[in-house]
Amino acid sequence: MLELITKSIDESRQGEAFQGDRVTNNNYSKHFYIESYGCQMNFSDSEIIASILQGEGFGVTRNVEEANLIFLNTCSIREKAEQTVRKRLTEFKKIKKQNPGLLIGVLGCMAERLKSKLLEEEKLVDLVVGPDAYRTLPSLIEEAGNGTKAVNVLLSRDETYADISPVRLNTNGINSFVSIMRGCNNMCAFCVVPFTRGRERSRDNESIVAECKDLFEEGYKEVTLLGQNVDSYYWVDSKSNHAVDFAMLLEEVAMVSPLLRVRFSTSHPKDITDKVLHTMKKYHNICKYIHLPVQSGSNRVLQLMNRTYTREWYLGRVQRIKEIMPECAISADIIAGFCTEDEQDHLETLDIMRTSAYEYSYMFAYSERPGTLAERRYTDDVPEDVKKRRLAEIVQLQNSLSLASNQNDLGKIFEVLIEGNSKKSDQQWMGRSSQYKVMVFDKSDPSLEPGSYVHVLALECSQGTLMGKIIEKP
Repeated sequence: MLELITKSIDESRQGEAFQGDRVTNNNYSKHFYIESYGCQMNFSDSEIIASILQGEGFGVTRNVEEANLIFLNTCSIREKAEQTVRKRLTEFKKIKKQNPGLLIGVLGCMAERLKSKLLEEEKLVDLVVGPDAYRTLPSLIEEAGNGTKAVNVLLSRDETYADISPVRLNTNGINSFVSIMRGCNNMCAFCVVPFTRGRERSRDNESIVAECKDLFEEGYKEVTLLGQNVDSYYWVDSKSNHAVDFAMLLEEVAMVSPLLRVRFSTSHPKDITDKVLHTMKKYHNICKYIHLPVQSGSNRVLQLMNRTYTREWYLGRVQRIKEIMPECAISADIIAGFCTEDEQDHLETLDIMRTSAYEYSYMFAYSERPGTLAERRYTDDVPEDVKKRRLAEIVQLQNSLSLASNQNDLGKIFEVLIEGNSKKSDQQWMGRSSQYKVMVFDKSDPSLEPGSYVHVLALECSQGTLMGKIIEKP
């Protein structure tokens, strides 16, 4: 968890090249370098891309100077991400002048909207490939290598990449992402995802469970099931006509092993069901943490956003979560300064934060995105200084809620999965509780290693971290 929670999961990982020590390139004469921006889904996609490229004889490299291919897997959710990508492309163009055979490509969500500018006007890239076209990368690379600008941004109604085994890139060998679906059927006014990733389609449950089993056998101890709206996951086997919903899938993955932790993201307030909550309660290894974006606490603004729920419905879901799992942590996404938002709307957002008592939140000032319903229907009329002030108030409140939540955990014992060394000292471990809280504690047992489970008594805290000591299993 971020010490000061002003960034989203998306932004906290902006521009990561792969970090996995397990990935080697010794057996390859050609290499690719990839940076990923945006949501966890993009990082998962980069692992699919790596698998496809390795099948074509390309090894992954950390060294951009060594690469024959440079790819940026992009995000369009916020203007800042696009600006960062453009800056990086300009830097890579300088490298290409020294290496004319180098190919540069833009993948992902920026592909469709900016393909003409990037290819023709600004001449920054050789390939532009959308999220549903990664299987065509080999032929597109060949086209680009022959001097043709290569483009495929077609969206698909059925592509899930279910048969492709991802090459784990951004990994510590403990946690991994598993994509369970692609696209989104919700048309939130501020969001570009339905236009950049297409309509919603679920991956077959057997391939998901098989991937989770493989990860566990490889030593991974935690999987996060990914989807734009996991609660609407639905797969029907064409042969048996057997239907699997998200609660059923969650149970299947939990049953892989009691030593495999299971997380998921993201839930939609209109779709999360009691069946899912009871499944979470039933299995100890399904983490007691739900990311439940609220976006605004105002019914008027929620209607403009096309979120399809009211604040009363949302708070009812929060209450139900707490009734079934009192220990469950909840986080949210919150947008400050959406179109026409007034001071009363803002106060209602602060109020829903207090009532929900979020452990943490991912908070943004509204950024109008071209092609969205909001861009077509509304005027982005909240002044920037007002957006910044409201965002600062949201951040300040969340900081106090996070601190209060951590203070409430003092004296409690948590099962913690060790992920690695603490950032501040190699004499301490860092791990996370089921509630996704960061816990730091001394290395008192030499037999422990990353991937071990321990019980930790919380003794002190900051706004973003619990500090404690290992104790015997209670």
